[in-house]
Amino acid sequence: MATDTTTRSASPEQIRAVPVRHPGRWVAAAVIAVLVAMFVHMLVTNPVFQWSFMVDNMFSAPVLRGARTTLIMTVLAMVIGVLLGVVLAVMRLSPNPVVSGAAWVYVWFFRAIPRIVLLFFVANLGALYATYQLGFPFDRQLMDLFGFSGDLRFLDLDGNQIFTGFTAGLIGLALSEGAYMAEIVRAGIQSVDPGQTEAASALGMSRSTAMRRIVLPQAMRVIIPPTGNETIAMLKDTSLLIAVPVTIELNFQLRAIGSRTFQIIPMAVASILWYAALASLLMIGQHFLEKRFSRGFGARETRAQRAAREAREVGSTH
Repeated sequence: MATDTTTRSASPEQIRAVPVRHPGRWVAAAVIAVLVAMFVHMLVTNPVFQWSFMVDNMFSAPVLRGARTTLIMTVLAMVIGVLLGVVLAVMRLSPNPVVSGAAWVYVWFFRAIPRIVLLFFVANLGALYATYQLGFPFDRQLMDLFGFSGDLRFLDLDGNQIFTGFTAGLIGLALSEGAYMAEIVRAGIQSVDPGQTEAASALGMSRSTAMRRIVLPQAMRVIIPPTGNETIAMLKDTSLLIAVPVTIELNFQLRAIGSRTFQIIPMAVASILWYAALASLLMIGQHFLEKRFSRGFGARETRAQRAAREAREVGSTH
């Protein structure tokens, strides 16, 4: 009895947890704070930046028109590139070797060519297609055969007007983006369980209907994040339109002001701020799109799923 009383009275001592010290974190924080303070001091005190001049010119009317042109070019190039990428991805996955081979050649070619080189080439296509006429082949011979005068050409295109300026830039960027989007869409389609397509086929859906209504909606969860990255990259790649050139583009206007006033550094900083602001807006839109298409993935388990899991756990313990 005495032994039991002694055992009860000797209760275990409470554990005192001592937090682990991390002096390296404080040292790293101090070093970073000093570097940030030095950088901010340099920005504020260095007269080369000419902040008042930069603010006065980075919101001028030509620059604002250039920013609008940059956004329009980004949206149009991405819309055409996405549509072209979907078609190419479906072609790549086609069982027809000719169709899949043609899509592979397209993707290979436009992924291998730098965009600035492609833009320069498209801008000079007017020399190759100075005039291009659409119509029926051997139209003059056919008209002479039946005793008529004239021809069957119904559309004349002037390459010097098409492959220049905004249109040439849009063609080059959209063709290049279609190749990259084809790989992104193909990866998204292949991430969907093949059983989904088999089930749709068993229900009588055609391949195109199953792709449009079953596969692509599920693949969007995988497609959206890299597409957002491609959109931001497209926004930055619009600065390459100086190779065409597109004179109403943001980078061209800022560089023109810097060259005219001999204030290169302030206008370069203005360009950085403009692209950072526009890219931030696109990142916000990408966040909401990802949240929208990720609904239903990684959600909390239902009551039935929880009950089944608990039943399995109880069964595993016995």
